[in-house]
Amino acid sequence: MSAKQKQWGAIIVMIALFAMIAFVTNLCSPMGVIVKNQFGCSNFLAMVGNYGNFGAYLLMGIPSGMMITKFGYKKTALIGLVVGIVGILIQWLSGWGGFLVYLIGALISGCCMCILNTVVNPMLNILGGGGNTGNQLIQTGGVFNSSAAVAVYIIMGALIGDAAKAKIADATPALFIALAIFVIAFVVIFFTKIEEPQQPAEKSDNKKDSHSAWSFRHFVLGALAIGIYGSIEMGPPGFILQYLTAPVNPAEGMTPGLGLDAGYAGTLGAVYFIFMLIGRFVGASIGAKVSTKAMMTFVSATSIILIAAGIFLPSDVTVTVPGIDYVNMALIDGQVPVGVFCFLLVGLCASVMWGGIFNLATEGLGKYTAMASGIFMTMVVGFAIMMAIQGWVADVTGSYLTSFFVPLAAGVYILWYSLIGSKNVNTDIPVE
Repeated sequence: MSAKQKQWGAIIVMIALFAMIAFVTNLCSPMGVIVKNQFGCSNFLAMVGNYGNFGAYLLMGIPSGMMITKFGYKKTALIGLVVGIVGILIQWLSGWGGFLVYLIGALISGCCMCILNTVVNPMLNILGGGGNTGNQLIQTGGVFNSSAAVAVYIIMGALIGDAAKAKIADATPALFIALAIFVIAFVVIFFTKIEEPQQPAEKSDNKKDSHSAWSFRHFVLGALAIGIYGSIEMGPPGFILQYLTAPVNPAEGMTPGLGLDAGYAGTLGAVYFIFMLIGRFVGASIGAKVSTKAMMTFVSATSIILIAAGIFLPSDVTVTVPGIDYVNMALIDGQVPVGVFCFLLVGLCASVMWGGIFNLATEGLGKYTAMASGIFMTMVVGFAIMMAIQGWVADVTGSYLTSFFVPLAAGVYILWYSLIGSKNVNTDIPVE
């Protein structure tokens, strides 16, 4: 019992890091409103923070695993935190340094997120002793992860205020919240004793396995699915905020929106992640009773219906969605198109997709599962690609609603994968 008690400091810090991963990652979407205004960017370039953040996974996905093998979990986490501190500071300095400086800061922050993601999930499982307790800690971390995503949209909505006048400096409190947590986490982890598992010894023979995770068709299709899934998780909250805050009659070459207050619109971005939080609770509670394939089929089909409704429902049909008056700290009622509310509901579906796709894609991989996990982390770069495609579609068509055909197509592919593509057709490959 005493050995377990010694680990509570590390457990709390790892859960805090789980939350900060979401905070820093989701900071990029509302920052897009600021970047668009301060640097006069298109919709494609406004999401450059997401490109840098998620693109970093392509660089650091596999090296992060190698770092754990060489340095262990604790030292790797400390390295990641230092990288994160540098990234946040550079993003803050971009208010004076310009667009390229912001992109560099986002890329460095993304490297930090990848390193911490590689550390946090297995560490929570290890600190919990594996099994149900380890999984429970991971699920607890997921709850804090979603809660932090909600918080960042609310905070950034309050800080941005008038989207037409938003500057990098307006985001200073949010950036320094992240910075402070990273510094505190570094100090706590540095002085906390973490009992780590022994890393596997390298093989002395030179025999090369004739197969790998890539040898399995259902894994290859699943890796593609995880990259495409980024459009469903990040597209709605990111482009809802753009759509709602963009002027009704913008300058030439800019995409028109609804011209709503950024504070209220930020609240709506938070609503999306509240739905994700609810979805994770529900998914965790029924996960032992419902097959992954059935769950994924249901949520992917539902996401298609919701996104299609969001695109085609008339914008003059509205519903009342609560918001926050940050001056008086009171709830207010705002009117948004019913289609926007459908986009928000997609969060319920996206909440379980990552785990569902991972389970389907790694089913039957045996000894190749560890390699598959590293590849999955690298495929997060797909989030950046899908965001870029949606931004490009918004620019070319001059319509935010039309751009949602991108996550709609992603939903169709994931539904196909859940029903057909996830079947393991390579059962002849030895996995022991």
